Formats: sequence, structure tokens, C-alpha cells
Amino acid sequence: MTRTAIVTDSNSGIFQDEAGARGIYVVPMPFYVGGKLYYEGVTMTWDEFFEHLKNGEDISTSTPARGDVTDLWDKLLKDYENIVYIPMSSGLSSSCSMAILAAQDDKYEGRVFVVNNQRISVTQRQSVLDAKEMADRGFGGARIRQILEDTKFDSSIYIMVDTLKYLKKGGRITPAAAALGTLLRLKPVLQIQGEKLDAYAKCRTVKQAKTTMLEAVDKDMKERFRLGDHPEDAVIAGAYTAGQETVHEWIKEVNTAYPNHDIVIQPLPLSISCHIGPGSLAVTISKKLVIPEE
Repeated sequence: MTRTAIVTDSNSGIFQDEAGARGIYVVPMPFYVGGKLYYEGVTMTWDEFFEHLKNGEDISTSTPARGDVTDLWDKLLKDYENIVYIPMSSGLSSSCSMAILAAQDDKYEGRVFVVNNQRISVTQRQSVLDAKEMADRGFGGARIRQILEDTKFDSSIYIMVDTLKYLKKGGRITPAAAALGTLLRLKPVLQIQGEKLDAYAKCRTVKQAKTTMLEAVDKDMKERFRLGDHPEDAVIAGAYTAGQETVHEWIKEVNTAYPNHDIVIQPLPLSISCHIGPGSLAVTISKKLVIPEE
């Protein structure tokens, strides 16, 4: 019997095809469009989702049904000794707490380990890849969870928001703040660090927002993670909800800023995109995980 299965949700940006190639398992996140249920990357594509969003249709996110998650666990436990499940940040969704409660069932005790990793998108993706490497090296579920939770704050996401409409709609800012920001044509930069989505800077142009995000990454690298002499020990990545022309330019700028890094830039997952809206750009930094010898 193989030792440890790695499971995540589609908020990691890992979908079924890539998951299959990597030997990872993915729970697709559910959401509703006009009251109809869809699953991210399964019954609706990212481009289709944004067509609905731009058309002003009623869209809401949801958590995976407990039965959908535990059915996958039950299937995997026939072939694996244990499971590490890495859902999106507990501060941004209740899906993590639901999974933690489900894992307390007697039949999962000591076999299913839910990681409260407090990450999402490409930073969550990196944790999943780190977990898979540890599993391939023979680490058990409890040890993988411990390592990922001990290092959960070693990352940040900086996101430029193109419009305040969706933050207002989701209740993240007041209508007055949204109206003022729109009037001033602000391009705010938000930060996701741990379980919080906070305002980071108010920018007047896209160019200024891009500069602000890259400077924030540099500051984290040098001051927070103290990697000034070892920039290779940082994992740089990016995400977006912008159009392809804007994204290609952003990819070029991030690669120019960090030419010696293997940078992955992916679409933001739908659970975040729903609240951020189209036109956004993001850059992330994570401290590279040093996997201990077992």
C-alpha cells in the first residue's frame, strides 16, 4: 500500500489534468451562477466564468459538500495509508474548518490530516507541490502537516484591483469607499498574508500599482525573510484576472525583475476572482521550504 496521498482543492490552481500528471488529487470548488451549480475546472472554464461575471449575472461561491470530500477520502484510503488534505486558507473560507471536523470522525483518525495552511492560489499550489515531494520521500501525513503549518506564514500575495465594484458587492468595502475610489480612479493593492485580505497601498495608475507590488516583494525578500544574500531561496509567482495582452506584459515585467527564478503565473481561482473582479494582477513571494532529512 502506498503511504501518503496528497489532496487539495481547485483554489490551488491545480486542475484535474495537471493533478493526474503529478499524482495529486483535487476537489473542485463549487459555485453558483444564476442559482445553477457548477464546479471549477470541471463543468465551467475560467473564461466562461468571467463572461458570466462581466455580464452582471448573480454569482456566489460555496464550500465543497462534506460528502464530496469524504467520498474521495474513502476511495483513496483503499490504496493509501493516509491522506494529507490542503484546502484554501481558513481565513477566506469555511471549507478548511469543515474538513477538520470531518477528519475527526473515528474512521479518519490518524489517517486523514487536514492542513490549515492559510494559503490560496499559487502559494497554496506551492504547498501542495512541497507536500507531494515530502510524500514521495516517505514522509507520513502527520509530519507533512506539521511542516506545512509551521511555515504557513512564509508567503504573501499582492493583488492590484482594477475595479472596486466586486469588493463592494461582496461586502469587503463600503459603497461610499467604492464610490470615492472609483471617482479617484484608484488601483488599490491588496495583500493576502495568512488568513487576512487587507488593503496594502492606494495607487493612482496600473504602472504605480505594479511598481508597488514588486517593491513589496523585494522588501519581503530582504527584510521579512532576510534572503538578501540568497534570493534563490525565494519562490516568486504570479496570478491574474486580466486579459491576455495585459498578462503577457506582466509576465515579462516579473521575469525581468527576477530573471533567475522559475516563475509560474496562473489565473486566480474563481473563489477569489469572484470578489476581485476582472483586470487584476498579482505577484507572490514564498520562502522556499527546506525539507528536513527524515
